[in-house]
Amino acid sequence: MANPSSADQTTGLAINDTTANPAPLGLLGFGMTTVLLNLHNAGLFPLDAMILGMGIFYGGLGQVVVGIMEWKKNNTFGATAFTSYGLFWLTLVALIVLPKTGLGAAPTAEAMTAYLTMWGLFTAVLFIGTLKLNRALQVVFGSLAVLFFLLALGDATGHHSIKVLAGYEGIFCGFAAIYTGLAQVLNEVYGRVVAPLGDGLLSAMSSEGDLDEEDLCEETV
Repeated sequence: MANPSSADQTTGLAINDTTANPAPLGLLGFGMTTVLLNLHNAGLFPLDAMILGMGIFYGGLGQVVVGIMEWKKNNTFGATAFTSYGLFWLTLVALIVLPKTGLGAAPTAEAMTAYLTMWGLFTAVLFIGTLKLNRALQVVFGSLAVLFFLLALGDATGHHSIKVLAGYEGIFCGFAAIYTGLAQVLNEVYGRVVAPLGDGLLSAMSSEGDLDEEDLCEETV
């Protein structure tokens, strides 16, 4: 009998992903920028270059880079969320800066209501996705959806008090994201659950596997 050809003897090769989890970087970029912007919304200080700088670099470009890294890890949810919110921060800065440079008219209250409502709807759908992930992400995305809708309501009604309320709610949302990001860092460093993230509401009912907290740290945003 003839010897098997070299093609027949070829075995498949699996690529082992040894890259780090990019999600904490994205969550921290989002969370810290969100806290600072909403300290302004709550009336603690005016909008200045500090917030714009955070929006362009850490909250904006930083999250876009993380989104690309999540794409490389085959994480559709992470790639969609981080890239989208990174671009959200860049568009928000553009809405503030472009009118001041004469490159466009300032958006009307109606336009900002539509803008914020669309982001609220987008976030609400992503929140549904977090029901299969972990409780910490549910808090982040749930509170973020509420934040967008409160800001949209503030622009639609013109009531400053609603914007102030949104500011305090946004501070909570931002710190929730910061906690979620740092929890993943600490859990990985110590090799055990130091800061709990909580199981997803639907993950326990999934028939595709039993993910423990450490798995969720590595797999989700």
